[in-house]
Amino acid sequence: MPRITVEVDGTTYTDEVQARTLLVQYLRDQLGKVGTVVGCDTSNCGACTVHMDGSSVKSCSVLAVQADGHEVTTVESLSRDGQLHPMQRAFHDNHALQCGFCTPGMIMQALDLLAENPDPDDEQIREGLEGNLCRCTGYQNIVRAVRDASQRMRAGAGPAMEHSGETPAPRTSTEQTTQQRVAGGQS
Repeated sequence: MPRITVEVDGTTYTDEVQARTLLVQYLRDQLGKVGTVVGCDTSNCGACTVHMDGSSVKSCSVLAVQADGHEVTTVESLSRDGQLHPMQRAFHDNHALQCGFCTPGMIMQALDLLAENPDPDDEQIREGLEGNLCRCTGYQNIVRAVRDASQRMRAGAGPAMEHSGETPAPRTSTEQTTQQRVAGGQS
């Protein structure tokens, strides 16, 4: 079996994997990164989007062996010290999720979009997210959230993006469940 060394969310892992193992399977099954979800297994929905070396990839279309020697960032690494990343906070504040299934991939793709274009208009946001599907919303709140996040993240985006220094108000149990979904956790 091939042996790979990959940095995931700042931690280096060396593992043996079957040559046919997809990156999404490796992240979820071997590393426990369950915020990266399996949607369609055909790279059509974008739910499994992660960053590899700073650019978004659909992890269901990348073999784990292709990630050897690369840096992978998942949605789990975005929040710091209990604080949501500005993009996650914008999704929460703008009600940009319903079931939350597409949210991790949508957030990762939106971060990639803002890394390339830190101040996109609505049409550019829609175009930048077109490979990510949401079956619940009409996308308007997602577009609004990305626009909001672009304002919050003026200094830049991508895996090393800045984090908000705001102290959030105490949350209710409903808000905590929503925050877990936005952060990529299980509820």
